[in-house]
Amino acid sequence: MNNINECINFINESKTCFHAISNIEKILIDNNFQFLSEDNNFKVTKGNKYYTKRNGSSIIAFNVGDDLSNYGFNLTASHSDSPTFKIKPNSIIKTGNAYKLNTEGYGGMICSSWLDRPLSIAGRVMVKDNNKIVHHLIDFKKPVCLIPSVAIHLNRTVNDGFKYNKQIDMLPIIAMQKEEFNFNAFIAEELNVKTEDVINYDLFLYALDQGFIWGPNNEFLSAPRIDDLECAYTTLKGLLNSNNQKNINVFCCFDNEEVGSKTLQGAASTFLSDVLNRINNSLGYSKDDYYCALANSFMISADNAHAVHPNHSELSDQTNRVEINEGIVIKFNAAQSYTTDSVSSATFKMICDKCNVPYQMYTNRSDLVGGGTLGNVSSSQVSIVSVDIGLGQWSMHSALETCGSKDVEYAVSAISEFYNSNIKITHNQIEFL
Repeated sequence: MNNINECINFINESKTCFHAISNIEKILIDNNFQFLSEDNNFKVTKGNKYYTKRNGSSIIAFNVGDDLSNYGFNLTASHSDSPTFKIKPNSIIKTGNAYKLNTEGYGGMICSSWLDRPLSIAGRVMVKDNNKIVHHLIDFKKPVCLIPSVAIHLNRTVNDGFKYNKQIDMLPIIAMQKEEFNFNAFIAEELNVKTEDVINYDLFLYALDQGFIWGPNNEFLSAPRIDDLECAYTTLKGLLNSNNQKNINVFCCFDNEEVGSKTLQGAASTFLSDVLNRINNSLGYSKDDYYCALANSFMISADNAHAVHPNHSELSDQTNRVEINEGIVIKFNAAQSYTTDSVSSATFKMICDKCNVPYQMYTNRSDLVGGGTLGNVSSSQVSIVSVDIGLGQWSMHSALETCGSKDVEYAVSAISEFYNSNIKITHNQIEFL
């Protein structure tokens, strides 16, 4: 249960992408990883552990083996962001004596799950400090706003497939007063700075629910942001458990997956290729050595998968049906929304077999379009044999999601085994050395 409790605590404390990366950074520092700033030369030596950040919302950590005579990169990729509502600049709207926050949807959330529940605000604030602009993390950690639903007496179709308008139905109420409500002053008071020094912000709503285990056998885990902080935690834990002297183990957690990854810090950016190149160069290897290393590399793209919904089993594929607590999900898609093929899936199955972790296959129904993940986006920048995996869950993109408690342990075991593996994939075989 230790990994499960740690996972819950990690999710509870990671209210936004910025907080998730800050929490990952603290864990890395506690485990003796050294920080490398992108604006300085990388100084990497064998046998040591490092990490770097971009935008405060994406992070790459790696440990370097002592014997790199024929090395490759063992990589995992997860993401730090989750669907929510982002607060716009000039955010205050007044209706009567009520003050609302002008927000817009970030990612594809289930709107109804955000109604009538206590919400808080967290994110990043830019604050003037003499001739500098300082980044402050902020988390109000208490109910500060709420999105009220319309009473059924005034909206008789609410239970008949009502369509929510994000500009009308999903704006949170933050205050009720006759005098003007100053949102910047509200932020400044929380940060203990001057109102005039608050320059701008990246702020998001979040549900105040804490993660919890439930069920007669403690078989379920429910929490906000399970997609994809569960995979961020389990892949990080796997890295920390590893001791691979033959390869370079790399952990990636990218921002902006929920909105397409095409950002400075997203999986579609040059962040990963920049870091891998700089590692290679700092170790004194040539450009050709780098390409050889990529050919010897393997990536696990970790982002959760849809389990069979007990009330809607007809929405799952007929022959590839995922059950919660039945092991890691290997995801396939003919249109290549997932990177998995027979080579990468066979490799991952071998990894699971080595540590006695069960696995399942996932495909969408042929008449339903699924989402994409990090794997195929990252491959557009760094071409590496990849597999897309996840853990089965219900209510994906709800304000409160549910997964299986056993699957956390399965994932930590399998990822640890992967990071300790030396895999060589050639044109006609897969070899574990």
